[in-house]
Amino acid sequence: MDLILAPTPLHPAPRLSRELGVPLLLKRDDLAGTGLGGNKLRGLEFLIADALAQGCDSLVTGAGPQSNWTMLAALACLRHGLEPHVVCYGSGGREPQGNMRLHRWLGVDVRFTGVAERSSVDAGIEAVTAELRAAGRRPYPVPRGGATPLGALGYVRASVELAAQLAQLDEPPAGLWLATGSCGTQAGLVAGAALTAAAYQVVGVTVSRPVAECADRVRELAAAAAALAGIGADLPRPDVRGGWIGPGYGVPSAAGQAAARLVAETEGVFLDPVFGAKAMAALIAECRAGRVRGPHVFLVSGGAPTLFSGGNA
Repeated sequence: MDLILAPTPLHPAPRLSRELGVPLLLKRDDLAGTGLGGNKLRGLEFLIADALAQGCDSLVTGAGPQSNWTMLAALACLRHGLEPHVVCYGSGGREPQGNMRLHRWLGVDVRFTGVAERSSVDAGIEAVTAELRAAGRRPYPVPRGGATPLGALGYVRASVELAAQLAQLDEPPAGLWLATGSCGTQAGLVAGAALTAAAYQVVGVTVSRPVAECADRVRELAAAAAALAGIGADLPRPDVRGGWIGPGYGVPSAAGQAAARLVAETEGVFLDPVFGAKAMAALIAECRAGRVRGPHVFLVSGGAPTLFSGGNA
């Protein structure tokens, strides 16, 4: 697949580092290439390739109305000749904004479950998949966020890319921070860190699920991805931090908005309000409390369209 312009940049954040008293680097997966970039493209390279290898003619997935995952999945499908079908929780009665506006502009088939619960998407994906099969189609269903062992391989490969970049530094980083939602990205990074014998600890900041649930999901997905990749090294217990969700999933938080503004003013980089901003708020708090030392890398995971919406990712 050719969805990623790799390697994505890894660069110091000097003004932000001075502000916080800790050397920070930004891994810019918001500049990944396809669409407006984002971390989900790495998993999609494996998932789209698998769908095509199986002779599928369509892909079915889902999430919230402002999901970066579904937008990038739809765009990747269109680029490679697969028909995208998207299921969203909620009713969809509002004027399209952000990612939903892009879905509508592209003419993507979007269905709403009519239920506010995020888990309603899972049954919706099954229903649309069954409908397509009954019509003689060959759909490829993918769960929310592309969080599968195969999808997690995207960040196993990204870890190899990152290792080559970090080898050019004078001092290895102590931590790699990211926002954790459906858990696939952190799982891939945990497995990838084992593969590359990385010195850093992968730290996920949950933006949706309870900490214990996230840790279990990351552990299971990382172990399965490691098995697919033939990684024999022991995997560490996932480090998942809580307390930064704010008013709720998909809703900007005050701490996140302040963190995003600081990064924009110091480094000229926009963080999305649903994922990246909340994870950066956690890292900033740790720096200011003096609980972290040495260089740390922050994964800028994209999500630019959500800057132009009211949330509900």
